[in-house]
Amino acid sequence: MATEARLDAILLAAGLGARFGGGKLTAPYGGGRLIDGALAAARAAPVRKVYVVTGADAKVADAATGAVIVEARDYADGLSASLRAGIAALPADCEAALIFLGDMPRIPHEVLPRLAAALPGHAAAAPVFDGQRGHPVLIGRALFEKLMTLTGDQGAGAVLAALGDRLALVETDDDGVLFDVDTQ
Repeated sequence: MATEARLDAILLAAGLGARFGGGKLTAPYGGGRLIDGALAAARAAPVRKVYVVTGADAKVADAATGAVIVEARDYADGLSASLRAGIAALPADCEAALIFLGDMPRIPHEVLPRLAAALPGHAAAAPVFDGQRGHPVLIGRALFEKLMTLTGDQGAGAVLAALGDRLALVETDDDGVLFDVDTQ
């Protein structure tokens, strides 16, 4: 879906899936693979391109046909390595990136354009279900440098929490923004 804003999507799919026992994102789920739901949401978003960050499981790249594949060579360092690789791959004119997690197969597509619409005037936007902040998050370019300094198995949570009212919260009645798969 095209958009006037220069938005791109990053799907983080480089992890080991250790709690799952490995091979998590390409494991069977809902008549397909677990990653299929997150890919469908990323493709439905108002973005120019979808970047899929791979690492531990070579089969993830095969599942992500049509996406730009980015390899996180240091994926074993944790979630921050995937996020840094995805941010580094974005074109210089990208104004904001929607960050998807590969193990979240039920992201409601209807919330995606609402996140994009909420970003102007804010540093980032995130969906909220029943008082809990969920995913995907839309992060403006002003925060990219800060994301590039993250280390270990952490994502953008602390960066977003520090934003206060600079984080636009978009209410949704779909708990798919919270649903992730960690174990078989």
